[in-house]
Amino acid sequence: MTTLARASATLTRDALTVLQPGFTGTSAPDWLLRRLGEGLASVGLFGRNVASPEQLAALTAQLRAERDDVLVAIDEEGGDVTRMEVRGGSSFPGNLALGAVDDTGLTHAVARELGRRLAACGANLNWAPSADVNSNPDNPVIGVRSFGASPRLVARHTAAWIEGLQGAGVAACAKHFPGHGDTAVDSHHALPRIDADPATLADRELVPFRAAVAAGTKAVMSAHILLPALDPALPVTLSPAALHGLLRGPVADGGLGFDGLIVTDGIEMRAVADAYGIERGSVLAIAAGADAICVGGGLADEDTVLRLRDALVTAVTDGRLPEARLAEAAARVRALGEWAKTAGGPDAARRIVPAPEVGLAAARRALRITPAEGAPAYRPPAGPVFVAALTPVAGIAVGDETPWGVAAELTRLLPGTTTAAYGSEDTARGASAVVAQVLDAAADRRIVAVVRDVHRHGWMAGVLDALLAARPDTVVVEMGVPQAPPAGAPHIATHGAARVCGRAAAEVITGVVTSDINGDITGNEAGH
Repeated sequence: MTTLARASATLTRDALTVLQPGFTGTSAPDWLLRRLGEGLASVGLFGRNVASPEQLAALTAQLRAERDDVLVAIDEEGGDVTRMEVRGGSSFPGNLALGAVDDTGLTHAVARELGRRLAACGANLNWAPSADVNSNPDNPVIGVRSFGASPRLVARHTAAWIEGLQGAGVAACAKHFPGHGDTAVDSHHALPRIDADPATLADRELVPFRAAVAAGTKAVMSAHILLPALDPALPVTLSPAALHGLLRGPVADGGLGFDGLIVTDGIEMRAVADAYGIERGSVLAIAAGADAICVGGGLADEDTVLRLRDALVTAVTDGRLPEARLAEAAARVRALGEWAKTAGGPDAARRIVPAPEVGLAAARRALRITPAEGAPAYRPPAGPVFVAALTPVAGIAVGDETPWGVAAELTRLLPGTTTAAYGSEDTARGASAVVAQVLDAAADRRIVAVVRDVHRHGWMAGVLDALLAARPDTVVVEMGVPQAPPAGAPHIATHGAARVCGRAAAEVITGVVTSDINGDITGNEAGH
Protein backbone atom coordinates (compact mmCIF):
# COMPACT_ATOMS: atom_id res chain seq x y z
CA MET A 1 0.00 0.00 0.00
CA THR A 2 2.86 2.36 0.78
CA THR A 3 4.33 1.78 -2.68
CA LEU A 4 0.97 2.40 -4.32
CA ALA A 5 0.40 5.54 -2.28
CA ARG A 6 3.82 6.84 -3.20
CA ALA A 7 3.25 6.05 -6.87
CA SER A 8 -0.14 7.72 -6.74
CA ALA A 9 1.37 10.87 -5.21
CA THR A 10 4.03 10.99 -7.94
CA LEU A 11 1.44 10.48 -10.64
CA THR A 12 -0.79 13.20 -9.24
CA ARG A 13 2.15 15.59 -9.00
CA ASP A 14 3.14 14.91 -12.62
CA ALA A 15 -0.45 15.45 -13.76
CA LEU A 16 -0.49 18.86 -12.07
CA THR A 17 2.94 19.70 -13.44
CA VAL A 18 1.87 19.51 -17.09
CA LEU A 19 -0.98 22.02 -16.65
CA GLN A 20 -0.61 25.74 -17.41
CA PRO A 21 -3.81 27.17 -15.91
CA GLY A 22 -5.11 30.70 -15.63
CA PHE A 23 -7.01 32.38 -12.84
CA THR A 24 -9.01 35.53 -12.20
CA GLY A 25 -7.87 38.57 -10.25
CA THR A 26 -4.70 40.59 -9.83
CA SER A 27 -3.36 38.53 -6.94
CA ALA A 28 -2.99 34.77 -6.68
CA PRO A 29 -6.01 33.00 -5.17
CA ASP A 30 -5.45 30.59 -2.29
CA TRP A 31 -6.33 27.55 -4.39
CA LEU A 32 -3.59 28.37 -6.90
CA LEU A 33 -0.93 28.79 -4.23
CA ARG A 34 -2.04 25.51 -2.64
CA ARG A 35 -1.75 23.64 -5.95
CA LEU A 36 1.73 25.07 -6.53
CA GLY A 37 2.73 23.33 -3.32
CA GLU A 38 1.24 20.09 -4.62
CA GLY A 39 3.10 20.02 -7.93
CA LEU A 40 1.62 22.66 -10.23
CA ALA A 41 4.62 24.15 -12.02
CA SER A 42 3.17 26.76 -14.39
CA VAL A 43 0.69 29.61 -14.32
CA GLY A 44 -0.74 31.48 -17.29
CA LEU A 45 -1.37 35.23 -17.11
CA PHE A 46 -3.95 37.11 -19.17
CA GLY A 47 -5.05 40.73 -19.40
CA ARG A 48 -7.46 40.28 -16.51
CA ASN A 49 -4.47 39.61 -14.23
CA VAL A 50 -2.53 42.77 -15.11
CA ALA A 51 -3.17 46.25 -13.70
CA SER A 52 0.34 47.74 -13.72
CA PRO A 53 3.99 46.64 -13.89
CA GLU A 54 4.30 47.07 -10.14
CA GLN A 55 1.21 44.94 -9.46
CA LEU A 56 2.41 42.28 -11.89
CA ALA A 57 5.82 42.12 -10.22
CA ALA A 58 4.12 41.68 -6.84
CA LEU A 59 1.90 38.92 -8.23
CA THR A 60 4.79 36.96 -9.75
CA ALA A 61 6.77 37.35 -6.51
CA GLN A 62 3.77 35.89 -4.67
CA LEU A 63 3.81 32.89 -7.00
CA ARG A 64 7.57 32.46 -6.75
CA ALA A 65 7.43 32.51 -2.95
CA GLU A 66 5.47 29.25 -3.20
CA ARG A 67 7.70 27.73 -5.89
CA ASP A 68 10.92 29.38 -7.03
CA ASP A 69 11.04 27.54 -10.36
CA VAL A 70 7.45 28.27 -11.39
CA LEU A 71 6.91 29.08 -15.05
CA VAL A 72 4.93 32.32 -15.29
CA ALA A 73 3.59 32.35 -18.84
CA ILE A 74 1.97 35.24 -20.66
CA ASP A 75 0.64 35.84 -24.18
CA GLU A 76 2.59 38.99 -25.03
CA GLU A 77 3.15 39.20 -28.77
CA GLY A 78 3.33 42.98 -28.83
CA GLY A 79 1.28 44.76 -31.46
CA ASP A 80 -2.39 43.85 -31.50
CA VAL A 81 -2.05 41.02 -28.96
CA THR A 82 -0.89 42.46 -25.66
CA ARG A 83 -1.60 41.47 -22.07
CA MET A 84 0.96 43.73 -20.38
CA GLU A 85 -0.71 46.81 -21.88
CA VAL A 86 -4.16 45.40 -22.51
CA ARG A 87 -6.03 48.59 -21.55
CA GLY A 88 -3.75 51.15 -23.16
CA GLY A 89 -2.33 49.48 -26.24
CA SER A 90 1.15 48.14 -26.85
CA SER A 91 4.37 50.12 -26.81
CA PHE A 92 5.65 47.78 -29.53
CA PRO A 93 4.46 47.22 -33.09
CA GLY A 94 3.54 43.66 -33.94
CA ASN A 95 5.08 41.19 -36.31
CA LEU A 96 3.67 42.49 -39.58
CA ALA A 97 5.15 45.93 -38.93
CA LEU A 98 8.55 44.40 -38.18
CA GLY A 99 8.32 42.27 -41.29
CA ALA A 100 7.46 45.34 -43.37
CA VAL A 101 10.65 47.07 -42.16
CA ASP A 102 12.61 43.81 -42.68
CA ASP A 103 15.50 44.72 -40.41
CA THR A 104 16.31 41.70 -38.24
CA GLY A 105 18.45 43.86 -35.98
CA LEU A 106 15.38 45.99 -35.23
CA THR A 107 13.25 42.89 -34.63
CA HIS A 108 15.88 41.58 -32.21
CA ALA A 109 15.99 44.92 -30.39
CA VAL A 110 12.19 45.11 -30.06
CA ALA A 111 11.97 41.56 -28.70
CA ARG A 112 14.84 42.16 -26.31
CA GLU A 113 13.21 45.27 -24.86
CA LEU A 114 9.88 43.49 -24.60
CA GLY A 115 11.66 40.60 -22.88
CA ARG A 116 13.40 42.99 -20.50
CA ARG A 117 10.04 44.39 -19.41
CA LEU A 118 8.57 40.91 -18.98
CA ALA A 119 11.57 39.76 -16.95
CA ALA A 120 11.39 42.86 -14.75
CA CYS A 121 7.79 41.90 -13.91
CA GLY A 122 8.67 38.27 -13.24
CA ALA A 123 7.21 36.64 -16.36
CA ASN A 124 9.58 34.01 -17.75
CA LEU A 125 7.69 32.20 -20.54
CA ASN A 126 6.12 34.12 -23.39
CA TRP A 127 3.61 32.32 -25.62
CA ALA A 128 5.14 34.10 -28.63
CA PRO A 129 6.17 34.72 -31.36
CA SER A 130 3.71 33.80 -34.06
CA ALA A 131 5.78 31.95 -36.66
CA ASP A 132 2.84 31.55 -39.01
CA VAL A 133 3.21 32.45 -42.68
CA ASN A 134 0.16 34.56 -43.52
CA SER A 135 -0.31 32.99 -46.93
CA ASN A 136 -4.09 33.44 -46.87
CA PRO A 137 -4.88 37.18 -46.76
CA ASP A 138 -8.44 36.38 -45.65
CA ASN A 139 -7.15 34.67 -42.50
CA PRO A 140 -9.36 35.90 -39.66
CA VAL A 141 -7.06 35.10 -36.74
CA ILE A 142 -3.41 35.57 -37.84
CA GLY A 143 -3.14 38.60 -40.14
CA VAL A 144 -0.91 41.26 -38.59
CA ARG A 145 0.30 38.74 -36.02
CA SER A 146 2.46 37.21 -38.77
CA PHE A 147 5.69 38.73 -40.03
CA GLY A 148 4.35 38.35 -43.57
CA ALA A 149 3.51 36.06 -46.47
CA SER A 150 7.07 35.05 -47.40
CA PRO A 151 8.32 31.93 -45.58
CA ARG A 152 11.93 33.08 -45.56
CA LEU A 153 11.09 36.55 -44.32
CA VAL A 154 9.00 35.03 -41.54
CA ALA A 155 11.81 32.60 -40.73
CA ARG A 156 14.54 35.20 -40.31
CA HIS A 157 12.39 37.47 -38.17
CA THR A 158 11.10 34.56 -36.08
CA ALA A 159 14.70 33.63 -35.31
CA ALA A 160 15.68 37.23 -34.50
CA TRP A 161 12.63 37.69 -32.24
CA ILE A 162 13.37 34.47 -30.34
CA GLU A 163 17.02 35.36 -29.86
CA GLY A 164 16.12 38.85 -28.64
CA LEU A 165 13.49 37.62 -26.19
CA GLN A 166 15.56 34.77 -24.79
CA GLY A 167 18.56 37.05 -24.51
CA ALA A 168 16.53 38.81 -21.82
CA GLY A 169 15.98 35.54 -19.95
CA VAL A 170 12.42 34.91 -21.10
CA ALA A 171 11.62 31.63 -22.84
CA ALA A 172 10.09 31.97 -26.30
CA CYS A 173 7.29 29.77 -27.62
CA ALA A 174 7.03 29.65 -31.42
CA LYS A 175 3.43 29.19 -32.53
CA HIS A 176 1.14 27.87 -34.00
CA PHE A 177 2.89 24.69 -35.19
CA PRO A 178 2.95 23.63 -37.98
CA GLY A 179 1.45 26.93 -39.20
CA HIS A 180 -1.96 28.61 -38.92
CA GLY A 181 -1.48 31.09 -41.76
CA ASP A 182 -3.41 29.33 -44.53
CA THR A 183 -6.69 29.07 -42.64
CA ALA A 184 -9.98 30.84 -43.22
CA VAL A 185 -11.42 29.72 -39.86
CA ASP A 186 -10.53 30.91 -36.35
CA SER A 187 -9.71 27.84 -34.22
CA HIS A 188 -11.20 29.61 -31.22
CA HIS A 189 -14.56 28.93 -32.87
CA ALA A 190 -14.17 25.80 -35.04
CA LEU A 191 -11.61 23.38 -36.45
CA PRO A 192 -9.72 24.86 -39.43
CA ARG A 193 -8.45 22.59 -42.19
CA ILE A 194 -5.35 23.13 -44.33
CA ASP A 195 -5.14 20.99 -47.45
CA ALA A 196 -1.48 21.66 -48.19
CA ASP A 197 0.48 18.74 -49.60
CA PRO A 198 3.73 17.63 -47.93
CA ALA A 199 5.90 19.58 -50.39
CA THR A 200 3.99 22.82 -49.78
CA LEU A 201 4.10 22.22 -46.05
CA ALA A 202 7.86 21.78 -46.17
CA ASP A 203 8.45 24.83 -48.38
CA ARG A 204 6.01 27.18 -46.64
CA GLU A 205 4.64 26.38 -43.17
CA LEU A 206 7.65 24.56 -41.75
CA VAL A 207 10.36 26.99 -42.85
CA PRO A 208 9.89 29.42 -39.91
CA PHE A 209 9.58 26.58 -37.39
CA ARG A 210 12.84 25.06 -38.55
CA ALA A 211 14.39 28.50 -38.06
CA ALA A 212 12.82 28.73 -34.60
CA VAL A 213 14.31 25.40 -33.57
CA ALA A 214 17.70 26.41 -34.99
CA ALA A 215 17.50 29.67 -33.00
CA GLY A 216 17.03 27.66 -29.82
CA THR A 217 13.39 28.36 -29.00
CA LYS A 218 12.62 26.85 -25.61
CA ALA A 219 9.03 25.99 -26.50
CA VAL A 220 6.70 25.41 -29.43
CA MET A 221 2.91 25.76 -29.30
CA SER A 222 0.76 23.37 -31.32
CA ALA A 223 -2.14 24.53 -33.46
CA HIS A 224 -5.68 23.18 -33.31
CA ILE A 225 -5.86 22.60 -37.06
CA LEU A 226 -6.57 19.57 -39.22
CA LEU A 227 -3.80 18.96 -41.72
CA PRO A 228 -4.60 15.77 -43.66
CA ALA A 229 -1.10 15.60 -45.12
CA LEU A 230 0.09 14.85 -41.56
CA ASP A 231 -2.97 13.20 -40.04
CA PRO A 232 -6.34 12.79 -41.77
CA ALA A 233 -8.24 12.23 -38.53
CA LEU A 234 -6.74 14.17 -35.62
CA PRO A 235 -5.97 17.87 -35.23
CA VAL A 236 -2.28 18.63 -34.82
CA THR A 237 -2.50 19.15 -31.05
CA LEU A 238 -3.78 15.57 -30.64
CA SER A 239 -1.75 13.93 -33.40
CA PRO A 240 1.26 11.70 -32.63
CA ALA A 241 2.25 11.96 -36.30
CA ALA A 242 2.44 15.76 -36.06
CA LEU A 243 4.04 16.15 -32.64
CA HIS A 244 6.11 13.03 -32.03
CA GLY A 245 6.64 12.20 -35.70
CA LEU A 246 7.26 15.61 -37.30
CA LEU A 247 8.17 18.09 -34.57
CA ARG A 248 10.25 15.65 -32.50
CA GLY A 249 11.39 13.52 -35.44
CA PRO A 250 15.07 13.46 -36.45
CA VAL A 251 16.12 16.03 -39.01
CA ALA A 252 17.64 13.25 -41.09
CA ASP A 253 14.17 11.75 -41.44
CA GLY A 254 12.50 15.03 -42.33
CA GLY A 255 11.56 16.01 -38.78
CA LEU A 256 12.44 19.19 -36.95
CA GLY A 257 14.46 17.54 -34.19
CA PHE A 258 12.89 19.68 -31.46
CA ASP A 259 13.63 18.55 -27.90
CA GLY A 260 12.17 21.45 -25.93
CA LEU A 261 8.74 22.00 -24.41
CA ILE A 262 5.65 21.42 -26.55
CA VAL A 263 2.65 23.32 -25.20
CA THR A 264 -0.86 23.18 -26.60
CA ASP A 265 -2.88 26.15 -27.67
CA GLY A 266 -5.79 26.77 -25.29
CA ILE A 267 -7.36 23.36 -24.77
CA GLU A 268 -10.78 24.93 -24.19
CA MET A 269 -10.82 26.41 -27.70
CA ARG A 270 -13.74 24.98 -29.63
CA ALA A 271 -11.58 23.37 -32.33
CA VAL A 272 -10.68 20.73 -29.70
CA ALA A 273 -13.26 21.15 -26.93
CA ASP A 274 -16.34 20.72 -29.12
CA ALA A 275 -15.29 17.35 -30.54
CA TYR A 276 -13.24 15.85 -27.70
CA GLY A 277 -13.96 17.76 -24.50
CA ILE A 278 -11.15 19.29 -22.48
CA GLU A 279 -10.48 16.17 -20.39
CA ARG A 280 -10.13 13.76 -23.30
CA GLY A 281 -8.41 16.42 -25.37
CA SER A 282 -5.77 16.88 -22.67
CA VAL A 283 -5.13 13.15 -22.41
CA LEU A 284 -4.82 12.79 -26.18
CA ALA A 285 -2.49 15.80 -26.39
CA ILE A 286 -0.06 14.45 -23.78
CA ALA A 287 -0.20 11.00 -25.38
CA ALA A 288 0.57 12.57 -28.77
CA GLY A 289 3.72 14.24 -27.48
CA ALA A 290 2.65 17.55 -25.90
CA ASP A 291 4.28 18.38 -22.57
CA ALA A 292 2.03 21.13 -21.26
CA ILE A 293 -1.66 21.92 -21.50
CA CYS A 294 -2.53 25.60 -21.83
CA VAL A 295 -5.92 26.29 -20.23
CA GLY A 296 -7.33 29.39 -18.63
CA GLY A 297 -8.18 31.89 -21.32
CA GLY A 298 -11.83 30.97 -20.91
CA LEU A 299 -11.81 28.47 -18.04
CA ALA A 300 -9.92 29.97 -15.10
CA ASP A 301 -10.94 28.15 -11.93
CA GLU A 302 -9.79 25.42 -9.58
CA ASP A 303 -12.43 22.98 -10.77
CA THR A 304 -10.94 23.02 -14.28
CA VAL A 305 -7.47 22.24 -12.90
CA LEU A 306 -8.80 19.35 -10.83
CA ARG A 307 -10.82 17.95 -13.73
CA LEU A 308 -7.77 17.88 -15.98
CA ARG A 309 -5.49 16.54 -13.26
CA ASP A 310 -7.90 13.70 -12.51
CA ALA A 311 -8.44 12.96 -16.20
CA LEU A 312 -4.70 12.48 -16.69
CA VAL A 313 -4.32 10.32 -13.59
CA THR A 314 -7.28 8.15 -14.60
CA ALA A 315 -5.93 7.77 -18.13
CA VAL A 316 -2.63 6.44 -16.74
CA THR A 317 -4.33 4.01 -14.35
CA ASP A 318 -6.66 2.84 -17.15
CA GLY A 319 -3.77 2.26 -19.52
CA ARG A 320 -4.79 4.93 -22.05
CA LEU A 321 -1.77 7.13 -21.30
CA PRO A 322 1.66 5.62 -20.60
CA GLU A 323 2.96 6.74 -17.21
CA ALA A 324 6.41 7.21 -18.72
CA ARG A 325 5.00 9.67 -21.28
CA LEU A 326 3.40 11.76 -18.53
CA ALA A 327 6.61 11.65 -16.50
CA GLU A 328 8.64 12.72 -19.54
CA ALA A 329 6.30 15.66 -20.13
CA ALA A 330 6.50 16.74 -16.49
CA ALA A 331 10.29 16.51 -16.58
CA ARG A 332 10.42 18.88 -19.56
CA VAL A 333 8.24 21.41 -17.72
CA ARG A 334 10.51 21.28 -14.67
CA ALA A 335 13.64 21.56 -16.80
CA LEU A 336 12.37 24.74 -18.42
CA GLY A 337 11.47 26.08 -14.99
CA GLU A 338 15.05 25.51 -13.86
CA TRP A 339 16.41 27.30 -16.93
CA ALA A 340 14.09 30.25 -16.37
CA LYS A 341 15.00 30.45 -12.68
CA THR A 342 18.66 30.99 -13.48
CA ALA A 343 18.38 32.86 -16.80
CA GLY A 344 15.63 35.40 -16.16
CA GLY A 345 13.86 37.51 -13.59
CA PRO A 346 14.36 41.07 -12.34
CA ASP A 347 18.12 40.59 -11.91
CA ALA A 348 18.47 39.65 -15.56
CA ALA A 349 16.33 42.64 -16.57
CA ARG A 350 18.57 45.03 -14.64
CA ARG A 351 21.59 43.87 -16.64
CA ILE A 352 19.98 45.06 -19.90
CA VAL A 353 20.13 48.73 -20.92
CA PRO A 354 16.50 49.91 -21.35
CA ALA A 355 15.45 50.96 -24.84
CA PRO A 356 12.03 52.60 -24.33
CA GLU A 357 12.15 54.36 -27.69
CA VAL A 358 12.61 51.26 -29.85
CA GLY A 359 8.91 50.47 -30.24
CA LEU A 360 7.91 53.89 -31.54
CA ALA A 361 10.98 54.02 -33.77
CA ALA A 362 9.98 50.68 -35.30
CA ALA A 363 6.37 51.80 -35.78
CA ARG A 364 7.54 54.91 -37.64
CA ARG A 365 9.73 52.86 -39.95
CA ALA A 366 6.86 50.48 -40.68
CA LEU A 367 4.57 53.19 -42.11
CA ARG A 368 3.88 53.08 -45.84
CA ILE A 369 2.35 56.29 -47.19
CA THR A 370 0.72 56.41 -50.62
CA PRO A 371 -0.41 59.84 -51.89
CA ALA A 372 -3.64 60.19 -53.81
CA GLU A 373 -3.01 59.92 -57.54
CA GLY A 374 -3.12 63.32 -59.22
CA ALA A 375 -3.87 65.14 -55.97
CA PRO A 376 -1.81 68.09 -54.70
CA ALA A 377 0.85 67.43 -52.08
CA TYR A 378 -0.59 66.58 -48.68
CA ARG A 379 -0.78 69.45 -46.21
CA PRO A 380 -1.49 68.70 -42.55
CA PRO A 381 -4.76 70.15 -41.24
CA ALA A 382 -4.52 73.47 -39.41
CA GLY A 383 -7.23 72.56 -36.90
CA PRO A 384 -9.13 69.62 -35.44
CA VAL A 385 -10.27 66.72 -37.59
CA PHE A 386 -13.06 64.16 -37.47
CA VAL A 387 -12.09 60.51 -37.11
CA ALA A 388 -14.46 57.91 -38.55
CA ALA A 389 -13.44 54.49 -37.21
CA LEU A 390 -14.87 51.65 -39.30
CA THR A 391 -14.66 48.95 -36.67
CA PRO A 392 -14.80 45.18 -37.25
CA VAL A 393 -15.63 42.70 -34.50
CA ALA A 394 -12.47 41.93 -32.54
CA GLY A 395 -11.11 38.39 -32.63
CA ILE A 396 -10.75 36.49 -29.37
CA ALA A 397 -6.93 36.48 -29.56
CA VAL A 398 -6.88 40.28 -29.75
CA GLY A 399 -9.88 40.91 -27.52
CA ASP A 400 -12.05 43.99 -27.35
CA GLU A 401 -10.42 45.51 -24.25
CA THR A 402 -7.43 46.93 -26.07
CA PRO A 403 -8.01 50.32 -27.69
CA TRP A 404 -6.83 50.91 -31.23
CA GLY A 405 -6.93 53.64 -33.84
CA VAL A 406 -5.57 57.17 -34.13
CA ALA A 407 -8.30 59.21 -32.45
CA ALA A 408 -6.62 59.48 -29.04
CA GLU A 409 -3.33 60.64 -30.55
CA LEU A 410 -4.99 63.08 -32.94
CA THR A 411 -7.08 64.53 -30.11
CA ARG A 412 -3.90 65.16 -28.14
CA LEU A 413 -2.10 66.74 -31.08
CA LEU A 414 -5.16 68.54 -32.54
CA PRO A 415 -7.42 69.62 -29.64
CA GLY A 416 -11.06 69.66 -30.62
CA THR A 417 -10.79 66.48 -32.70
CA THR A 418 -13.80 64.21 -32.30
CA THR A 419 -14.50 60.64 -33.33
CA ALA A 420 -17.28 58.12 -33.91
CA ALA A 421 -17.20 54.38 -34.53
CA TYR A 422 -19.27 52.59 -37.16
CA GLY A 423 -19.75 48.83 -37.48
CA SER A 424 -21.40 46.43 -39.88
CA GLU A 425 -24.71 46.84 -38.05
CA ASP A 426 -24.73 50.52 -39.01
CA THR A 427 -24.89 49.62 -42.70
CA ALA A 428 -28.38 48.10 -42.48
CA ARG A 429 -29.70 51.14 -44.36
CA GLY A 430 -26.76 51.11 -46.75
CA ALA A 431 -23.32 52.68 -46.97
CA SER A 432 -24.79 56.03 -48.02
CA ALA A 433 -26.60 56.35 -44.69
CA VAL A 434 -23.34 55.87 -42.78
CA VAL A 435 -21.54 58.35 -45.00
CA ALA A 436 -24.31 60.90 -44.41
CA GLN A 437 -23.74 60.52 -40.66
CA VAL A 438 -20.00 60.97 -41.10
CA LEU A 439 -20.38 64.08 -43.26
CA ASP A 440 -22.84 65.60 -40.83
CA ALA A 441 -20.56 64.97 -37.85
CA ALA A 442 -17.44 66.19 -39.66
CA ALA A 443 -18.97 69.39 -41.07
CA ASP A 444 -16.06 71.30 -42.64
CA ARG A 445 -13.30 69.43 -40.83
CA ARG A 446 -10.85 67.07 -42.51
CA ILE A 447 -11.98 63.45 -42.23
CA VAL A 448 -9.65 60.66 -41.17
CA ALA A 449 -11.10 57.21 -41.91
CA VAL A 450 -9.55 54.38 -39.88
CA VAL A 451 -10.01 50.83 -41.15
CA ARG A 452 -8.72 47.38 -40.25
CA ASP A 453 -8.42 44.67 -42.91
CA VAL A 454 -10.74 46.47 -45.30
CA HIS A 455 -10.19 43.71 -47.87
CA ARG A 456 -11.96 41.20 -45.58
CA HIS A 457 -15.05 43.29 -44.85
CA GLY A 458 -17.40 44.13 -47.69
CA TRP A 459 -19.45 46.55 -45.60
CA MET A 460 -16.30 48.46 -44.68
CA ALA A 461 -15.10 48.68 -48.27
CA GLY A 462 -18.52 49.94 -49.35
CA VAL A 463 -18.58 52.71 -46.75
CA LEU A 464 -15.01 53.73 -47.52
CA ASP A 465 -15.65 53.92 -51.27
CA ALA A 466 -18.77 56.04 -50.74
CA LEU A 467 -16.95 58.31 -48.29
CA LEU A 468 -14.04 58.89 -50.69
CA ALA A 469 -16.49 59.66 -53.48
CA ALA A 470 -18.10 62.32 -51.30
CA ARG A 471 -14.87 63.63 -49.73
CA PRO A 472 -11.82 62.74 -51.84
CA ASP A 473 -9.53 64.57 -49.40
CA THR A 474 -10.23 61.97 -46.68
CA VAL A 475 -7.11 60.53 -45.07
CA VAL A 476 -7.29 56.73 -44.85
CA VAL A 477 -5.38 54.83 -42.17
CA GLU A 478 -5.30 51.05 -42.69
CA MET A 479 -4.29 49.39 -39.40
CA GLY A 480 -4.64 45.79 -40.54
CA VAL A 481 -3.15 43.87 -43.46
CA PRO A 482 -2.89 46.39 -46.35
CA GLN A 483 -4.21 43.99 -48.97
CA ALA A 484 -6.71 46.30 -50.69
CA PRO A 485 -5.42 48.87 -53.21
CA PRO A 486 -4.45 52.07 -51.37
CA ALA A 487 -7.04 54.84 -51.49
CA GLY A 488 -7.15 58.14 -49.64
CA ALA A 489 -5.40 61.47 -49.52
CA PRO A 490 -3.05 60.03 -48.41
CA HIS A 491 -3.35 56.31 -47.60
CA ILE A 492 -1.31 55.35 -44.54
CA ALA A 493 -0.61 51.67 -43.87
CA THR A 494 0.58 51.07 -40.31
CA HIS A 495 0.80 47.24 -40.51
CA GLY A 496 -0.86 46.86 -37.12
CA ALA A 497 -3.04 48.58 -34.57
CA ALA A 498 -0.68 48.91 -31.60
CA ARG A 499 -0.70 52.20 -29.72
CA VAL A 500 2.67 53.16 -31.20
CA CYS A 501 1.35 52.47 -34.71
CA GLY A 502 -1.47 54.93 -34.05
CA ARG A 503 0.99 57.48 -32.74
CA ALA A 504 3.24 57.14 -35.78
CA ALA A 505 0.25 57.63 -38.11
CA ALA A 506 -0.94 60.66 -36.13
CA GLU A 507 2.48 62.24 -36.51
CA VAL A 508 2.21 61.95 -40.28
CA ILE A 509 -1.34 63.30 -40.35
CA THR A 510 -0.51 66.33 -38.18
CA GLY A 511 3.06 66.95 -39.25
CA VAL A 512 4.11 66.93 -35.59
CA VAL A 513 6.71 64.53 -34.21
CA THR A 514 6.45 63.36 -30.62
CA SER A 515 9.79 63.17 -28.89
CA ASP A 516 9.38 59.97 -26.88
CA ILE A 517 7.07 57.16 -25.96
CA ASN A 518 5.33 59.31 -23.35
CA GLY A 519 4.16 61.60 -26.09
CA ASP A 520 5.95 64.89 -25.46
CA ILE A 521 5.51 67.14 -28.49
CA THR A 522 8.56 68.72 -30.09
CA GLY A 523 6.79 70.87 -32.64
CA ASN A 524 9.02 69.59 -35.43
CA GLU A 525 7.44 68.86 -38.76
CA ALA A 526 7.37 65.24 -39.82
CA GLY A 527 8.90 64.26 -43.12
CA HIS A 528 6.49 62.91 -45.73
